[in-house]
Parts: sequence; structure tokens; C-alpha cells
Amino acid sequence: MLSTFDLLAVLLTLTAVFGWLNHRYIGLPHTIGLLVMGLVASLLLVGVELAITHTSLYADVVSAVRQIDFYEAVMNGMLAFLLFAGALHVDLGSLRRRGLVVGLTATLGVVVSTALIGVGLWLVAGWLGVALPLAWALVFGALISPTDPVAVLSTLKAVSVPASLETDMTGESLFNDGVGVVVFSVLLAVAAGTMGTVDAGTVGKLLLVEAVGGGLLGLVTGYVAYRAMRAIDNYPVEILISLALVAGTYALAAKLHTSGPIAVVVAGLLIGTRGPADAMSDQTQQYLFAFWTLIDEILNSILFLLIGLEVLVLRFELSLGWFALAAVPLALFARLVSVALPVLLLRLFGQTFTSGTIAVLTWGGLRGGISIALALSLPEVAEKPVLLAATYAIVLFTIVVQGLTLAKVVRRTVPVELK
Repeated sequence: MLSTFDLLAVLLTLTAVFGWLNHRYIGLPHTIGLLVMGLVASLLLVGVELAITHTSLYADVVSAVRQIDFYEAVMNGMLAFLLFAGALHVDLGSLRRRGLVVGLTATLGVVVSTALIGVGLWLVAGWLGVALPLAWALVFGALISPTDPVAVLSTLKAVSVPASLETDMTGESLFNDGVGVVVFSVLLAVAAGTMGTVDAGTVGKLLLVEAVGGGLLGLVTGYVAYRAMRAIDNYPVEILISLALVAGTYALAAKLHTSGPIAVVVAGLLIGTRGPADAMSDQTQQYLFAFWTLIDEILNSILFLLIGLEVLVLRFELSLGWFALAAVPLALFARLVSVALPVLLLRLFGQTFTSGTIAVLTWGGLRGGISIALALSLPEVAEKPVLLAATYAIVLFTIVVQGLTLAKVVRRTVPVELK
């Protein structure tokens, strides 16, 4: 069994080697290239296992990958730092102006998508002869509906869109995870039989506590960190304060049963907006923002590589292939409806949108590590392999196919070009 240091060393080495090969010879966007190369390496190992049955290479690699708790690594490790790094660069003024759009797509959009995917997948399962109760289909709808901020922000680095549309995409991806996790938790408890009857009031109360509580916590801890930074001019200490802010806020949110993702996003928005204005010297700004950009790049790289390697430990069955493929257009349709409804509704009240907003938001609704982590966290029930197969199919399609073609969709609907 590999030690924690050995696992980290292997992951960093693979990330560096695959990153170099992709940059030197393949030329895909960095994170997508790492995911594809990790996936190809995994499939090659599966091929070796099938061709040479007596080799232990496959078993050794699978054993090493199984040592990585993907859920813990993502949800209680990387996510807090990636969300803070993303929020740090968001213009709070622009986000405030688009607040109604972001709020509605991050709440109503998630609920509508969850219902459409859940009911749709349940019907598809019946047509294909796959045993999937409606309760578990709705659980799947909840875990796959929120867009992944890591995947969305990573893709937006390579695609130039109008400022308002970029704010809509960024804001939705940063805030809808908190809503999605609450809906997922409630539906999971119902499906697993650990919660009795649930009404709209119960769900609304949970959402209020999680979302508003997380936002208030991030506001308080972010303000404390901002005041501490304002009192000194020492960039190493101020970077340490930002690290403590992320880790401490996320951990405290878990203890208070509020949304950790929303808390660190709010804290990041506050530091990113108020910090440069009157709390950081030019030198501190340069070092702190460069530090968090580097953290974002490194953790993004490792996460996307892990997504590619995770195929080695997911329990796929060939009989579920058609079911998994059918889930992809269903998720796209649900995404289209869940985006179009808020946009059309807000247009009736005078809200303006960039031409092509619905098309870009639909195709830019990428899913990633968060969906896989939530799927892996499901209890060991008979439905888990079915849901894992559908989750992985949608994640791969959105990141690889939609991620690589988003620029073309943008060019056809909005007159912009790649950065």
C-alpha cells in the first residue's frame, strides 16, 4: 500500500508528464488534455488486463487509485480552494448587477433540471428494462444538475464571451452547488429511507439555512480577514491569512451545517473586491493573486487527471451502455429548459440578455468532479452502478465534447473569438 506522500508524488508526476506531452504534442486545452490522457491511460490498462491475464500491472494501479477517496479529495479538500480562487477574480459589481439572473438560474434552474432529469431517467430506465425507482432517479437528477464551477471556470479561460454573459455563467456555477447539494441530501435521505415525508417547507428551510447561513458566514470571516490584511503590509502573512480564511471558513461551515461552498465563494468575492481597493499594497496584490492562480492551476490539473483515472475503479457494466448514453441527451434537454425558463421569465420583467445567452448557457453547462464525487458517495445500493455509469457518461461528454466545442457555439451565436 502506498503512503499518502507516495500517492501525491505519483499524481504530481503523472500530471506533469501528461501536461508536458499534451502541451508538446497534442495541443488540447490543458485540463481537458489531462482528462483525456488519464482516460486513455486507464483504457489502455484495461486492454492490457484483457490481453495479458497474468500481469499484475492493472491490479496494482487499480489498488493505488482505490486508495484515493475521490469524494473526500474533492468535496473536503480541493473544492474550497478552487472556489475561493475562482471567486477571487470575479467582479463583485458585475455580479451584483446580474444578481437576479444568477440567483434564479442557481435555484429555480437546479430544481427544474432535477425534476426533468429524474422523471426522464425513470421513464428511460423503464423502456430499457433497467430497474431504477423514481426516488433514486431524482437523486441522480440532483447530483448531475448543478454545473461544475471548476469545469466552467477552466473552460471560460479559453473562451471570450461578453462580460454580462461571463458573469451569468460564472455566478451560476459558483452558487448552484450549494443548492444542488442540499436538494441531493434531502432526496438521498428520502430514497434511502432515512427521512420521512418531506414537504416544500422543509426543503425551503434547509435551503435557507444552508445558503443564507453560508453566505453570512463567508461575509463575517471574509471581513475579519480583510481587516487583518488591512492592518499590515506583509505579503507572506497576508497569503497565510487567505489560506486560513479558506480552510477555516469551510471547516466552520461544516460544523454549523451551512454551505461551505457558498461561504468560501462569498469570502473570495469580498477579498477579491475590497482587498485590492484598500487592504493590499501593489506587491501583496501581485503575489497573492499569482499564488491563488497557481493553486487553481495545480489543483485543476490534478482533479481533471483524477477524473480520467477514476474509470479504473468505477463499476461499469456493458449492459448499461445504452442507458448511460441515453442520459446524455436527457441532461442536455433538461439543461436547455432549466436555462430557458429563467431567461424568458426575466425578459418579461425587462432584464436584458446578450444574444445567444440560452444556447451558450446550455452548451456551457459543464459537469465535473463534484457530480462524480456525489455519485461515489451514494450508499452501496443496487442502483449505484446504474447511476455511476450515467454520471460518468454525462461528465465526459460535457467536459470533452461541450468543453472543446463551446468556442464554436459562442462564435455562431455571439460575435467573439478565442482569447
